[in-house]
Amino acid sequence: MSQVNAYIGLGSNLGDRRRFISDALKMLEQTQGIAGVRATKPTETAPLGGLEQPKYLNAAAEIRTSLSAEKLHRRLKEIEDALGRKRGDKWASRTIDLDLLVFGNEIIKTRTLTVPHRDLHLRSFVLIDLCKLNENLVHPILKETVKVLANRLNGCNFLPAGDKHQLISIAGNIGAGKTTLAKKLAGIFSCDAIYERYDTNPFLPKVYAGDKELALDSQLYFLASRVEQLSPGKLNGSRRAVTDYVFQKELIYADILLSKEQRELYGKIYELLATRAIKPTILISLADSPEECLKRIRNRNRPYEQKIQMSFLKRIAAGYKKLTAEWDLSPVITLKDFNCLNEKEVEGLACEIKYYLNP
Repeated sequence: MSQVNAYIGLGSNLGDRRRFISDALKMLEQTQGIAGVRATKPTETAPLGGLEQPKYLNAAAEIRTSLSAEKLHRRLKEIEDALGRKRGDKWASRTIDLDLLVFGNEIIKTRTLTVPHRDLHLRSFVLIDLCKLNENLVHPILKETVKVLANRLNGCNFLPAGDKHQLISIAGNIGAGKTTLAKKLAGIFSCDAIYERYDTNPFLPKVYAGDKELALDSQLYFLASRVEQLSPGKLNGSRRAVTDYVFQKELIYADILLSKEQRELYGKIYELLATRAIKPTILISLADSPEECLKRIRNRNRPYEQKIQMSFLKRIAAGYKKLTAEWDLSPVITLKDFNCLNEKEVEGLACEIKYYLNP
């Protein structure tokens, strides 16, 4: 009978956690139809969702098996039961938890089994362990390696979007193609597109022309506009929306455009208002080079943008690079050399985004 590689997540937060994980691995090794068990060293993680529970020890294992996914799943449940797992609330503490993460290239969705694991792409502690076992392991649905998926989380763990607001935010330099992509994604998802009101900002042309006195006015205009656009009342229930900006970019421009005194005042106002804005469910970062962005700026020929210099775009690019490297509000998909006008590329991206919204 043919064999496949399967990957299993192990976790324990009750009793002798290390022993439960060790015993579970031994029982896997002793199971007929399973061979070559290889596991990571257990690491401690906090409970998901901020629950008041003991911390977990987590590990991952790679096995070779001739069992079907369904039979392997049943065996995992048998091991859990043998090690005292009490079933009840989904998020309850447990002596041992064994999750079938990946089973070859199979995609399975039945009443009792979903493979790959529905939250795999949202959990850094699982993806990091899988990278230790095989960083080139490809997610059967997302078609990305676990290394790429882990990098999207910046070490954070997230819960599924569920029924809360689902906001797709697009970040990127001036001229990166944010508005074009937002329009296309809004069409694919049949949802609203929310655009930044740069064309109604009365201060922006003068600021881009070098008038530093109006920089604070311009930044406050954008701040008030974005808080209004992204207030909970604008997105009811599980309604989706796409924005051609990310709210947190305001601090990038504030750092570049404002004087020390202006930045200090702006920071205080920002802190008061930022909590009112809905946070992204997924962030799409368009990481085109400043050179490419400047070409597009010149080609689209918006009068107030024509005095933008390369040095300004480079500072913005550096700000976005820092923002995405430290991002901890949602998964972030970074795209380099992405063609927003290529329908196939956009549709492929939409499929990935959809999985982050509703796996």
